[in-house]
Amino acid sequence: MRTMAKREQMNIVIVGHVDHGKSTVIGRLMADTGSLPEGKLEDIKLMCERTSRPFEYAFLLDALKDERSQGITIDSARCFFKTELRDYIIIDAPGHIEFLKNMVSGAARAEAALLVIDAYEGVRENSRRHGYLVSMLGISQVVVLVNKMDIVGYDEDVFENIRKEYNEFLSHIDINPIEYIPVSARNGDNIVAKSSSMKWYKGYTVNEHIDLFKKEAEAVNKSFRFPVQDIYKFTKEGDDRRIIAGTVETGTIRTGDGIVFLPSQKRSTIESIEGFNTPVRQEIEAGHSTGFSLKEEIYIKPGELMCKIDEPLPHLSSRFRVNIFWMGRAPMVKNKRYKLKLATSRTHVKLVDINNVIDASELSSELNKDHVDRHDVADCILETSKPIAYDLSGDFESTSRFVIVDNYEIAGGGIITEHISSDESILKDHIHRREELWEKGFVSPFEREAKNQHKSKFVVFTGDQVTQTIAKKLEKRLFESNYGTYYLGMKSFRGGLSADVIDETEFKEEQILRLGELARILTDSGQIFITSLKDIDDYDIEYLKLLTAPSDFIVVNIGKNSFSTFKVDIDIESCDNDESAVEDAFNLLKSEKVIPDYII
Repeated sequence: MRTMAKREQMNIVIVGHVDHGKSTVIGRLMADTGSLPEGKLEDIKLMCERTSRPFEYAFLLDALKDERSQGITIDSARCFFKTELRDYIIIDAPGHIEFLKNMVSGAARAEAALLVIDAYEGVRENSRRHGYLVSMLGISQVVVLVNKMDIVGYDEDVFENIRKEYNEFLSHIDINPIEYIPVSARNGDNIVAKSSSMKWYKGYTVNEHIDLFKKEAEAVNKSFRFPVQDIYKFTKEGDDRRIIAGTVETGTIRTGDGIVFLPSQKRSTIESIEGFNTPVRQEIEAGHSTGFSLKEEIYIKPGELMCKIDEPLPHLSSRFRVNIFWMGRAPMVKNKRYKLKLATSRTHVKLVDINNVIDASELSSELNKDHVDRHDVADCILETSKPIAYDLSGDFESTSRFVIVDNYEIAGGGIITEHISSDESILKDHIHRREELWEKGFVSPFEREAKNQHKSKFVVFTGDQVTQTIAKKLEKRLFESNYGTYYLGMKSFRGGLSADVIDETEFKEEQILRLGELARILTDSGQIFITSLKDIDDYDIEYLKLLTAPSDFIVVNIGKNSFSTFKVDIDIESCDNDESAVEDAFNLLKSEKVIPDYII
């Protein structure tokens, strides 16, 4: 039995100003090529008869009743279309200014674009804005359709004037359209068949030009990228697998391949490729949702990016340069915390610097603007709360395009254009300003140390076997030895200092931030401050270390050490009883000369 060869597929987005006829172009294209589901055309025509409305090919796509009643496309509708060459997914993106965020999300995976302009209305504000968005998203293959030529009497001069005006605009944003095509979607001119009314046009039809678009390099031929969506733990009937689940975005991987997770930088080897009710397989490639088990079990979190060790890796940093299109109701301002979503990673982000802001409709530029207004396009620097793994635009689609959320709504979207080192950060600037403004009392640290008969220190217990009891017993041991000490549990922290944090996804970050600030105060007061933390990574602990400065801290790990690069002060691999762990920590404080090596 001969296996059918897999057909090539391409994503195309169609954009343009509201009412310029995008949906009609697609509807006509599908109708004239026989790509519609059986009876679809007749159903829409019957609907128009019942509602006493003239038939529109756009209704083939605008399936929602509220969209039909308003006559505008609100969400990005997808339709499937075939030619002899390949299969297509055509995305009809909204043209109305209020629905630009839907247009950005719809265009995010497009490899080419059809940009529609009304011959009668000409180049409009959104025609320019959509052109800029197409450029910003890195779509270089663009064909401009000058629609509704029937309304202007198929006048060649009208067509040429629009071509000249729009070409002048596009040249400023580095877009060189492959072609301009005069069409009448309503009448079918130059959509699939050549128009007898525009014999002066000698180029290809829309249908022919779609097949001339060049396919991007196959995702399977790129380096391996697997954003981790979730980790599933099985315990039933002796099954102790931990399955790392997600979708292979690019590349190919086999069992036995060495892999690294970013940003944690933890390494392992693929033990097996998992699937639900699927045959056993030794290799999997881009486009498949799957799971993996590892030879060496390691602790990772959803949002990590799994890559192959022997291939080029993505960038790893908390700072990067971006092009962003802002759609939020409120302007994007510096130092306000937003949420960034890139692939499966979720993290907080701040606007650090604005290099340039462009009004996409007029291409007017403001170099010294301190915020990004709605519908502005900005070249700026963003900083995340901790390093993330990412690629640059043009190299990898899914790991270079992002959205920004403000107050639970998508407020912006963009692409990463340049890698920036994390040598400088908002956190370091904050700590520097904090220390400059720190108002000291008349009691020096040396006087406190002499009176207390011990130094101040922040003691952090961590590891998969750590318990609050161990930390509390250390506090008790120190207290009974006449040392100034205080234990704070995370439950107390959650109900007090962090009680205002409603979003659970924000809690870990806020916990580290506020705990570090509290540790700075308590150690400055001369105390030995103790707490226990679970499920923290290298970046969490380094973040905490920076916040505690100029004081230092001691880290006691009990059980499995989940850190990749951070060196703990004492690593207790297994804990038979609490007392031995407390004794080890107590002796560590002695060896570090936090407390004297004798009984007071």
